[in-house]
Amino acid sequence: MTTSFTLIAIMAGLYAAGVYAMLERSLTRVLIGFLLLGNATNLLLLTVMGYPGVSPFYGDDGPQSDPLPQALMLTAIVITFAVSAFLLALIYRSWQLGRADTVEDDEEDLSLRERAIQTEDVLEVEEEDAETGDESVTDFVGVAASPITLLHAADAPGLQDDAPVDIPDSEYRRRADQDDRGEESP
Repeated sequence: MTTSFTLIAIMAGLYAAGVYAMLERSLTRVLIGFLLLGNATNLLLLTVMGYPGVSPFYGDDGPQSDPLPQALMLTAIVITFAVSAFLLALIYRSWQLGRADTVEDDEEDLSLRERAIQTEDVLEVEEEDAETGDESVTDFVGVAASPITLLHAADAPGLQDDAPVDIPDSEYRRRADQDDRGEESP
């Protein structure tokens, strides 16, 4: 079966108009956009259904239609109805409180938007620095690297020589004695 191009064009127009209407600040337009999206989804499921045959009952012969898109369409109708009822209640409450159905920005939204812009600017500067090759800058350029030296209680007053270590005590003491004498440990 070939799908009618008219159904596909109407479905695409409903999706486009629904998305456009949902991007508005007016809650009534959001509701209308959601209803358009629900109807477009029903048309999508109608075109997916395939060949229109008889109901799929046991024992019937001949071409039968697929029951899954029919069940999905009923589910889409119920979901659209429930969300529409919720949006209508939201619009009614908004009208009661503020005599308007538009969603306005509050101070928190504006400050959040300002912080996002500042963060974006900082990230752009960091990205530009990374592109110029400045990420290899270090404080130790031209300085000979020295091995890590162990500190003892004599080096800093807060250290304890008998603090737990990962090597056995006898090995630790032997290495500490070698370090004190200036010998190189293995």
